[in-house]
Order: sequence, then structure tokens, then C-alpha cells
Amino acid sequence: MNPIIVIPSRMASTRLPGKPLAIIHGRPMILHVLDRAREADIGPIAVACADPEIAEAVRAEGGIAVMTDPSLPRGTDRVHAALAQLDPHGHHDVVINLQGDLPTIPAAYLRTVLTPLSDPQFDIATLVAPITTAEERNLPSVVKAACAFDSGRAVSAALYFSRVAIPWGEGPLWHHIGIYAFRRTALARFVALPESPLERREALEQLRALEAGMRIACARVERPPFGVDTFADLERARRELDPTRGNPA
Repeated sequence: MNPIIVIPSRMASTRLPGKPLAIIHGRPMILHVLDRAREADIGPIAVACADPEIAEAVRAEGGIAVMTDPSLPRGTDRVHAALAQLDPHGHHDVVINLQGDLPTIPAAYLRTVLTPLSDPQFDIATLVAPITTAEERNLPSVVKAACAFDSGRAVSAALYFSRVAIPWGEGPLWHHIGIYAFRRTALARFVALPESPLERREALEQLRALEAGMRIACARVERPPFGVDTFADLERARRELDPTRGNPA
């Protein structure tokens, strides 16, 4: 595999306006996400920007920023558009879509999400972590993955994703983490597909891939990283990225 990391980023946010440029210890949040990607040390990194001020901040710190159409509906579309500019000849056969609001994600997670793609049967790889509380189980904002890790396996096929607790019965539940590694051909196919019925119903775009017969693999990690969506999340990120606490990688 020859991976590349692309971080989609845009200023529009209803709960935290200007989120990518929110300051965490003197630096915009998008630069902390860029740090985590650099620490993973798995390939080149670019930020797919919808706004020039994000591109300016990234380039000022030596990063690669690619401007994309602000009207693109989702981060996945932005990643695909940026990749066409960055690598038009398809040199990179795998792309990691890393959300721009995960400034505390362990760098090791970006390496882990690649592991399922060593199996050619899978088109897309993602991450899951154990659900450990009733609150996490019941929150619709916590997406659950129906997968099973029998016999200590570290990778499992994803059968479904939902905002309700699945599957039924006794056993572990898995918190889906919205980081994806796409084979280049799978990404091109995915963005060309129309929105699917279950995708609309659950508001989960990965269901579009499953409904089209694409295969998604889940790799296990210890705990889910948190996304910065509110001012309270931003304060938490500032605490966790306090230099006196050490490196989150």
C-alpha cells in the first residue's frame, strides 16, 4: 500500500463557528490534527479546504492545502476532489479520510485503520472501540457498528451501522469511529453513487457503501477519540493537549 492522508476542513459549523481555526494553546485546531497525521508517519498529508483562511493557516506552517468547491456536500467528496488535484495519476492507492475536528486522536489509530486493507476482500476500512457505558449505548450521536471479533481477531467485517444499539442480545457493542481508509478505486465508486435509502434514514453515509455491495472492515482500538463540536469539547481538547500532559500519540 502507498497511502496518503487527506483532512477535509471547512469553516461552516452551527455549534462552533470557525471550528478549524479555534485556538488550542496558541495554534488553530486544524494544525493539531495535522500534527497527529504527521506523527503517524505513513505518507504525505494534505488538508482539503473549503475556505481560504484554513488554507492560509495550513500553508503558514508548511502544510499542503488544496482548495475545493465550497458547495461539496460532505467531507468524503472534498477528499476525492482534493485527491484529483494532488495525485491525478493514481500514485497513491489508499487514502485515509481524517476528520479535521479530531485534534487528540492517537497517531497509532491512523496506522491501525490501514491494517484491514491487507485483505483484498475489503474496499474500505474504519475503526471501532468498545462501548462501556449506558449513556454511550443510548446516545444517537454515538454510531454503533454491527461486527464481531470472534477468537480474538483484530478485524471484522461490518454488517451494518446504526444510531441505535445493535446487535440485540448479550455481548459487546461497538462504537464506530468516523475515520476511513479507502482503496482509491473504492473512493471513486463511492462518491459516484447516489444517496441510498438507508443512508437517508440513518443519516450515515457509510450505509451507501454497504447498500451498494461494498465491503467495510472494522479494526478495534481501545477507546474512541472525541470530536470537537461544541465550546465544551474545545475546552476539553485544550486540557488534553496541555503540553504538561505529554503527547497524545
